[in-house]
Amino acid sequence: MDPDAVKSTLSNLAFGNVIAAAARDLQKEMVAKDKAQGAPASHDEVDLDELLDDPELEKLHAERIAALKKEAEKREVLKRQGHGEYREITEGDFLGEVTGSEKVICHFYHREFYRCKIMDKHLKALAPVYVGTKFVKLDAENAPFFVAKLAIKTLPCIILFKKGIAVDRLIGFEDLGRKDDFSTRALENILKMKGIIDEKKKDDDDEDDESESKNRRVRSSTAQDSDSD
Repeated sequence: MDPDAVKSTLSNLAFGNVIAAAARDLQKEMVAKDKAQGAPASHDEVDLDELLDDPELEKLHAERIAALKKEAEKREVLKRQGHGEYREITEGDFLGEVTGSEKVICHFYHREFYRCKIMDKHLKALAPVYVGTKFVKLDAENAPFFVAKLAIKTLPCIILFKKGIAVDRLIGFEDLGRKDDFSTRALENILKMKGIIDEKKKDDDDEDDESESKNRRVRSSTAQDSDSD
């Protein structure tokens, strides 16, 4: 038999044994690692139990509950002041409405103007979302004094009030691309930029996205039912 062939065969066998041994060692190491990772699980459970009785955690929880309660009470007060909905007011109500809240959006409109109806649709959608701002509308034909006082010449006209002072305005659709098919989000972004509505928290955005997703599913289901009929 060729000596070189024998040497090569023995070498291959030795290499194979090394690989097999390494594989066994790796398997043992992985099993040991799994056991080591599994072992602290009971300790984690004990730590969680201890956390549940942690005075600091209880304090944080109580503070969070108190903050939520305070926020809910604040929203209730604002709703009693007419926030959270898009309402029509009269000229006689005007001063009390715009001076009675920190932030007010007032839409001067005409009943027969198509663009005023478009603006109504978007403001109605935003009012319940931004409870911190009051949303109202006033028929310009029935409010000649304030139309003249505020120099309103084009409708729709949105006057923005802060602490009873007119600080800015949107005239027609000039800031909205001068098009009728602008989105509610476009108007929302402009009102945010002007500081008349606050930035929503991420949790609020998530809730809105979830609500919108549910609405889409309902509309889709309704459409499918109609098609099947």
